[in-house]
Amino acid sequence: MPTRRAATGPHVLRAMNADAVLAALRAAETPAVSVTALATATGLSRPAVTRALAALAEGGLVESVTAAPEAAAAPGRPAQHVRFRAEAGHVAGIDIGPHKVLVVIADLAGGPRAERRVTVGQDIDGPGLFETVRTALTAAVAEAGIAPADLRAVSVGTPGIVDRERGEILLAPSIPGWAGLPVVPRLREWLHCPVLIDNDVDLAVLGERWRGGSGDADSLVFVQWGERIGAGMLLDGRPFRGAGGAAGELGFIDVRCGEAPGGEVPGGAVGDDVSAAPLTSTLGPFERLAGAAAIRRLAQEAGVALGPEGEIGPLFTAAAAGDPAAAAVVDRAAARFARGLATLVLLLDPGRVVIGGGLSRAGETLLGPVRRHLRDRTLTTAEVTASVLGERAVAVGALRRALDAVEPTLTASA
Repeated sequence: MPTRRAATGPHVLRAMNADAVLAALRAAETPAVSVTALATATGLSRPAVTRALAALAEGGLVESVTAAPEAAAAPGRPAQHVRFRAEAGHVAGIDIGPHKVLVVIADLAGGPRAERRVTVGQDIDGPGLFETVRTALTAAVAEAGIAPADLRAVSVGTPGIVDRERGEILLAPSIPGWAGLPVVPRLREWLHCPVLIDNDVDLAVLGERWRGGSGDADSLVFVQWGERIGAGMLLDGRPFRGAGGAAGELGFIDVRCGEAPGGEVPGGAVGDDVSAAPLTSTLGPFERLAGAAAIRRLAQEAGVALGPEGEIGPLFTAAAAGDPAAAAVVDRAAARFARGLATLVLLLDPGRVVIGGGLSRAGETLLGPVRRHLRDRTLTTAEVTASVLGERAVAVGALRRALDAVEPTLTASA
């Protein structure tokens, strides 16, 4: 059986040194780092670090900077300081949904440089949504002061089931005409850079771990709770998507059973056909039980006033103010949601659950009852918090994935 020999030689060693120096520079707690500090952090000799920095500078990734005043005033030879040029490249994270397109442009350190949000009309179809993406991305890169062709990588988050390897949207019930549309090939043809695509909630969990205050969580579940319900899972530090990319489709589980007092659905109070419709064409059973539309219906049945076009924010405002009817509706909605959430907690024991989506804006008024009902249904305690990233969670996770795609290429020419 033939074997492949590992690449060897001075050029390989130089590339490895450049990778190590760049990684240490980017991980430093200060923008400017001395050559001596880099040598200590990498274990390389000072001449080896100097050669690596020269190669990185030639590639536009690092530059020498003036030492801090206190360092310059120290006796002896001034230390040489360098910094990572995060502005040497840009990536884009795109959140595509049935109601909005959100584009965030960031530099190579993940620092935001521009953001553009476009509201999507209710009657939009797949081709129209793609044109909205192009328009939003064009505006965002212009705001960042670059051209679309200057992007080093783009990562896209979309609802539905995604084949990440082939870059295809297999199923997207919430957006007519979106599944099967060649989104990735069209973006690659336009931008001439790597384009990645993933399920939106799978990206949201990456965003929450990176920038949402859950960086210490090895296992984490992010649940998007709005009109639709879905979950992204990080298990033992690795994203879990399942064999077919459909893991976490919480909205499609069927948790109907008899309702305890103060709880949920006796005999299917939302209709005995709660799971009768095809899963590929409508809301799933759990979404019809605990999604925003179901909560809106509960409020209307209880005579609780809603906002314009059925906006349910007033329900939570009234509940927080002590209105008994509103509080009862919120408690019932929380009990329904906890029933489905308990399924994930019992199976995965994640330790931490982050709730995102429109309903997370209700904050403790809704999450407090969810925790209380969840405790009665689980064997271990899961910390349940609201997303601190809000509607930006998917786009931030997409940025993280775009940066992950770019980072191995940074020192390729060094």
